[in-house]
Amino acid sequence: MHQSVFKAALFGALLLPLAGCTTATGAGGFAYRPALAVAAASPLRSPENVARDKYRHPIQTLSFFGVKPSDTVVEIWPGGGWYTEILAPYLAQGGGRLYAAAPEWGLSGVRKLKETNPAAFGQILTADFPAFDASAVRVPDGSADVVLTFRNVHNWRMGYRREDKQDYSEEAFRQMYAMLKPGGVLGVVDHRLQEGADVERERSSGYIKTSTVMILAQAAGFIFAGSSEINANPRDTADWPGGVWTLPPSLSQKEKDRERYLAIGESDRMTLKFVKPR
Repeated sequence: MHQSVFKAALFGALLLPLAGCTTATGAGGFAYRPALAVAAASPLRSPENVARDKYRHPIQTLSFFGVKPSDTVVEIWPGGGWYTEILAPYLAQGGGRLYAAAPEWGLSGVRKLKETNPAAFGQILTADFPAFDASAVRVPDGSADVVLTFRNVHNWRMGYRREDKQDYSEEAFRQMYAMLKPGGVLGVVDHRLQEGADVERERSSGYIKTSTVMILAQAAGFIFAGSSEINANPRDTADWPGGVWTLPPSLSQKEKDRERYLAIGESDRMTLKFVKPR
């Protein structure tokens, strides 16, 4: 997006009536919450991943997004498979389907899960994302009930893993929109930058403004359906010397102020839900 256009759009987003939008603490009444609890307690999960539940609140987050065990779910850029370890057994309970969508370099964690335990993870489908090449394997248009992306939008905004470092977040949202069925849900979790901060900090800090994500989603055609503070951390001031990677789990400053950053915990995160219109 051209910088002047982006700033104009950003100003418009700040005028959105956010106070009137739906908020939630974690969808405690979600009908499939017990099934999510079973999946989160699965012995398939690594102990290191379970230890981070206190920061990532997977049961509450997936309840808020309304992920049902019968859904076709696309997990965008799953990394090492933190959420994959929960989603795969959860969807297996109800005959759902799971796609892992990322560049080839971003699928290594899921491929390792598939190879290590094919009975549990072998049915995961893989696809390219973003899919810029005509020969890329894409998630079929209009096939997904839910698309989930955890702590990734800031990477696209930063041009991460592109030689030219160009922002490709707009195209990423367009492709996620195309994957979804009408009425399908996009769930976004990301590191939150204060609205009053310089927007250029989104290009280097690993944090991104809620208003920026709103702009991107709405420009792609999504309707905002609600937000939750379940992944908020008021101790995170988002102004660290090494950006978001200063905090756990990265701890980029190594031993310098390590105990201080451990006490703060993982980053303050927005949790946003969008819907593709019917």
